[in-house]
Amino acid sequence: MTGGQDELEEQFAQWRHYVQRRRELRQPDADELEDHLRGSVDELVASGLHADEAFLVAVKRMGSLDDLSREFAREHSERLWKQLVLTGDTDGPATSTRSRNDLLAMIACAAGAAVSIKVPELFGLAFEEDSTFYAPNISLFALPWLAGFLAWRRNASRAVIGVLVALFALGAVAANAYPLGEESQSVVLTSIHLPIALWFAVGLAYVSDDLRSPRRRMDFVRFTGEWFVYSVLIGLGGGVLIAFTFGTFEAIGISPETFVVQWLVPCGGMAAVVVAGWLVEAKQSVVENIAPVLTRLFTPLFTLVLLAFLVAFGISSGRIDVEREALILFDLLLVVVLALLLYTISARDPLAPAGLFDKLQLALVVSALAIDVLVLLEITGRITEYGTTPNKAAALGENVILLANLVWATWLLLGLIRRRTPFAALERWQTAYLPVFAVWAWIVVLVFPPVFGYL
Repeated sequence: MTGGQDELEEQFAQWRHYVQRRRELRQPDADELEDHLRGSVDELVASGLHADEAFLVAVKRMGSLDDLSREFAREHSERLWKQLVLTGDTDGPATSTRSRNDLLAMIACAAGAAVSIKVPELFGLAFEEDSTFYAPNISLFALPWLAGFLAWRRNASRAVIGVLVALFALGAVAANAYPLGEESQSVVLTSIHLPIALWFAVGLAYVSDDLRSPRRRMDFVRFTGEWFVYSVLIGLGGGVLIAFTFGTFEAIGISPETFVVQWLVPCGGMAAVVVAGWLVEAKQSVVENIAPVLTRLFTPLFTLVLLAFLVAFGISSGRIDVEREALILFDLLLVVVLALLLYTISARDPLAPAGLFDKLQLALVVSALAIDVLVLLEITGRITEYGTTPNKAAALGENVILLANLVWATWLLLGLIRRRTPFAALERWQTAYLPVFAVWAWIVVLVFPPVFGYL
């Protein structure tokens, strides 16, 4: 097979991956579209066009996939409704059986997560009182069950399951082996970074059916965004449930506070982590249309906020407060910017040309870069003047990691806008960089406490 043919097949693979994310299109529909596309490409190549040119022309002739999806939705409205309401597709007994098995597995894992949060009480650790224990351990009660559900659904190999068990066991050791006091900064750092490290373990379970695929990693990015949306929706619903529980029971003179605080909130919260993951897997098409809209809404808003901050900083000529709360806030801001960039990349049509929204993303990333540099200079100055602390060291490392990611992302975005860099290069950079965040999170959790004397 020639190099040109290899490149053409890669383009077909990207197109097929994009089509298969459209839940309105069944596999036979996608196959039919691909056959039509291949026929058009063959005709154009026979007429003298280069393979790459023929592919782009053929895709252009087919029209927007959004339009195609809507057309299929109109023709198969009953099928679309069933996909939105029922679990999974309804094409046959095998699919129905798989959906039912997924539901049962989710219920078992959600129940396991709900029970796990109550186990420490058997050893005298109260959820309301022993925050030093529960804060660093909270992710260990739910994320192993979510990873277990995903690994079961992906038919993960024994080697992957062994690695997952080892990672969660390492997390349990990191959260409990060090002698950390209630006022220790390492407790806060572990409480923040251990869930991040273990979320990447969940990512390993998610991509266990194709560990080396960059596109599966990008699928996990999209899964993360959609899981977050569902979690927020479940949390809002849970808040309404709690309000009604208090209102109705107090109306008859019974206070449900003990039940809500000790059972409903902790058990429901842990179970919701698994349920949200199952919802993304089973009803992906419902939120796929919502989450990209959210990124297009918040990207310009965050861009305006960052630009306003830079203008205000320039006018005031003040200094940035780098105490713990401010450091967490700035790191969170940069993480949100990166999350918006990542999720937009994961939902973007890889074949679409650069447009206005890509330029807006470039403005967002450049603004974030400027703020990152300002924070880095401030942290470095404070460390030089007053010495380092676990909080400042962690913030310094995270800002350096984010700086490296955003600098190269800026360069690739600029190349994309100038039509000198393919979108695939930006996607590959982000998927290849994901393990860096996981490694840093583990370093903060495992190395920082003893290095800083358990401060």
